Amino acid sequence: MPSNDDNDRRQFYRVEDRVGLEYRRVEGAPSGPVATLFEGAATLVLHEEVRRYDNEIRAQLNQLAETDRNLSHLLKALNDKLDTVARIMTFEQKPLQDEHWVDVTISEGGISFQRRNIDFSEDETLAVRLTFIPELTQVAVLSRVVRVEPLEGAQRAHLEFIELEDHERQLIARHVLRTQARQRQQQRGG
Repeated sequence: MPSNDDNDRRQFYRVEDRVGLEYRRVEGAPSGPVATLFEGAATLVLHEEVRRYDNEIRAQLNQLAETDRNLSHLLKALNDKLDTVARIMTFEQKPLQDEHWVDVTISEGGISFQRRNIDFSEDETLAVRLTFIPELTQVAVLSRVVRVEPLEGAQRAHLEFIELEDHERQLIARHVLRTQARQRQQQRGG
């Protein structure tokens, strides 16, 4: 009979995808944001500032849409274009290596992936940074190792996201929905 934990994890929609995956062991509680555990943490303050500006711009665009819908659409498109250019520039400066791109199963609740020589154990806490394509957005979250399954020549790790901030959950959910939509479109078209 499945446990409550199994039922809780099954409440989220899952998709198969390929993502940039980096992980680090976490001993104790992190002293700052999870993203500081990864390379590129020096620009974390700038990322937060951009996120604040983005939220402010989106709020203003919603108000503007009530009076001038065309201008609002134009400014939203320009904002999205600027976001995309910024992500491309960031990614080109420090691209992930081939071994970091991994086939995964992902949901708002967690992620599973197959690797050779997985050397972590159940209930261990990991910091995980995911890079989603094609958007090249990144999210860094804490996770708990639920289990590691032995496979032929590899292992499959199952991680549960823990202590997610609302914006982190929204980024993951948005990516899962976009991936689901792309996969459905490909099934219909091909």
